[in-house]
Amino acid sequence: MRAAAAPRLGGALALLLAAAAAAAQEAAPPAAPRDVAALLEPIRAKYALPALAGAVLRGERLAALGATGVRRKGSREPVTAGDLWHLGSCTKAMTATLAARLVEAGRLRWDSRVGEVLDGGAGEIHADYRGVTLEQLLAHRGGAPGDVTRLPIWSWLWSFHGPIGEARTRFVADVLGRRPEAEPGARYLYSNAGYTVAASMLEAAAGEPWETLVRRELFEPLAMTSAGFGAPGRVGAEEQPWGHAVEGRSVRPVEPGRAGDNPAAIAPAGGVHAGLADWARFVALHLAGARGEPTPLLAPESIRKLHTPPAGDYALGWIVAERGWAGGRVLTHRGSNTLWVAEVWIAPKLDLAYLVATNQGGPRAEEAVSRALVELGRHVASF
Repeated sequence: MRAAAAPRLGGALALLLAAAAAAAQEAAPPAAPRDVAALLEPIRAKYALPALAGAVLRGERLAALGATGVRRKGSREPVTAGDLWHLGSCTKAMTATLAARLVEAGRLRWDSRVGEVLDGGAGEIHADYRGVTLEQLLAHRGGAPGDVTRLPIWSWLWSFHGPIGEARTRFVADVLGRRPEAEPGARYLYSNAGYTVAASMLEAAAGEPWETLVRRELFEPLAMTSAGFGAPGRVGAEEQPWGHAVEGRSVRPVEPGRAGDNPAAIAPAGGVHAGLADWARFVALHLAGARGEPTPLLAPESIRKLHTPPAGDYALGWIVAERGWAGGRVLTHRGSNTLWVAEVWIAPKLDLAYLVATNQGGPRAEEAVSRALVELGRHVASF
């Protein structure tokens, strides 16, 4: 017996069904990211890290995501792909992006000077700091000290238990009350203190704390629901990974809380934590902008400002370099509070970005993160 022929559809019905199918396809959820835990595990094991996590972006799509290891050395609690990671100085790109938002809103200018914005609110400002601009601070060319741990106020920050705003104000006043370590504008000097001064300028211009501003202007519009400040997790719990300190040949887990991060006063320089998928939402903003595509938060001229070094290779929150594997320009940054390491690479011509993090500090962890980035790159064609 021959199979019955399929009935022919009327033209209008065929068009209706085709439109419905197209709509269903558009509404279908994006494919789940490829789990790369198995790619990362040999690296984690070789370097004896507690945990290692990585992600790959293809444009706006999270193409790969994975985590392997344990939340705390000596524990059996495994990390998950949704766990939170301390981003260290990768926070600087967020502070610079927040600055761009306020510049676009007319609250500040890139050439706004320390003296005009902070005069009367940050103690006696040294004459050499008064003309330093917001852009210079974000490009590490404001002359601010390179090693905050050598400042006399550093030990006071650790012992202070009052409001973060008071601690930040006193820290900035102490920095600005001293002669700059380098002549402002003359040379590059990487400075967490400089980024904290820049954040104080943002706070003064907007009348709100940096934490409130970055949450409203970045985290909320980008749906970065996991993003927060300081070490992830709660004291006395293992709901998130712990950071780990390297002490000689031993590795010591450090409980979240005050000891789990630098003092909150300098958070604008390196105090954000987030899940990798949420961090990737922020990175996707800069990947799109670097490709000349429209972004939801910043105008093209703001993106160009953030991605263009005034001199050398440090722009505003990003290191800019040329790499053959990327077909040209890349944006990158590494962050560490000595207990964690995080690193990101953006390759605009390839429409790709790579993100890796681990919950241990030190040179071996940094080397492992670099190896993980290479491994993700080797397999990226399959994501």
